[in-house]
Amino acid sequence: MSDHTSTPDAPVPGPDAGRQLASLPTTKVARAARFAKTGLKVGANYVKHYAKRAAGVASETDDLHAANAAELYGALSEMKGSVLKVAQMLAMEKNMLPTAYSDRFAQAQYQSPPLSGPLVTKVLRDAFGRSPFEVFDEFDINARQAASIGQVHRACKDDLELAVKVQYPGVADSIRSDIRLVKPIALRVLGLDEAQVRPYLDEVETRLLEETNYALELQRGTEIAAECAHLAHLQFPRYYPELSTNRVLTMDWLPGQHLKEFLATDPSQQVRNQLGQALWDFYAFQLHTLHRVHADPHPGNFLLRVDDGGTVGVLDFGCVKEIPADVYELFTALLTPETLADEARLAALLTRAGVLRPDDSPARQAFYRQTMQASLELVGRPFRQATFDFGDPEYMAALYQLGNELMQEPELRQQREPRGSEHFIYLNRTYVGLYALLTELRASVQTGADDTAKD
Repeated sequence: MSDHTSTPDAPVPGPDAGRQLASLPTTKVARAARFAKTGLKVGANYVKHYAKRAAGVASETDDLHAANAAELYGALSEMKGSVLKVAQMLAMEKNMLPTAYSDRFAQAQYQSPPLSGPLVTKVLRDAFGRSPFEVFDEFDINARQAASIGQVHRACKDDLELAVKVQYPGVADSIRSDIRLVKPIALRVLGLDEAQVRPYLDEVETRLLEETNYALELQRGTEIAAECAHLAHLQFPRYYPELSTNRVLTMDWLPGQHLKEFLATDPSQQVRNQLGQALWDFYAFQLHTLHRVHADPHPGNFLLRVDDGGTVGVLDFGCVKEIPADVYELFTALLTPETLADEARLAALLTRAGVLRPDDSPARQAFYRQTMQASLELVGRPFRQATFDFGDPEYMAALYQLGNELMQEPELRQQREPRGSEHFIYLNRTYVGLYALLTELRASVQTGADDTAKD
């Protein structure tokens, strides 16, 4: 999902290595046609799978998932924009999808098929009135990373090593068309009321469209980097407004490796802990002090290295969630020990959050209260312990078990209306991503829970 810099080394070739896109389907008709083509191929895979079984020929479900995952990823890679972004978000939720899907979609966090050289040159000419070779002293026409909104090229100017993020043509318009294409289908199939889901769809659309505004990203990245400059073991790129537009963003090329490659070097536990601490402190300061967070914490947006005992390079401020004061107060209040110990307080907060509703039956109220209490106790545990070990396998097993149990609950499976504040969509996504990073690092961190309790 990263639309930013990668390690200076060439990325590891994937299944799309060597494939380039000379064009993107950007119109509603073209993208609808691509959706339909994919649906037919997935359907054909199911027909072949069940035909083999009917004929007594062995046909593994894993093989079916692998074939469909490859087809879906191929379509999403070509379409870019919001649909690929959704795939990337699902890849972070490791227990939501069969392994074949989560593994395939995770590739979009690092590398999907890039635009061809002529198309890249056209985008730069449209932005600056000159070719990239005239704007920069050196410009690598081959993308080092390609993701959902744009791709990254390495460049040099005035002896500076630069990362140039180039946005795919028509992405902003395609986001609007995708949502308008999918919304009526989802409403009809799921039996949802448009008025109830509109705040949630509006929240997602707003965040996705903000990611296409590189001028806004430059502003936010510059501001948050300055505000977090005092935090230890973090590095942020410097941005170059004179080499940037709404569709092209130029910044320093940061050194480091993405999580998967970094872990392959077998870093020490001390380094893992320092990296995890830097990430925890970064998000705690944003949440509690800035009241806005880098809301895209997947592995492709961080570069890790062992310098100074462990340093994190922070990339991609395209998705930033501004947290209203009342939402911050509600979010943090739900995580406190006092809330878990007081059933009436919990019910009052859940009512404010829109999880409990006045017209719910007593049984439904009790169900949601008990379900949320169990979830908040487990998911909020790091916020209540002064030191927390994200490498504890029992904790992760408990998280996955809770997720599986909730997915099997008839009440939740039959639920036809969204519940909870739309602001929690990206707050929850932020902490899902952070927990996943810390778990992969197996980091033990000081959470500051004692300090929070004293305030």
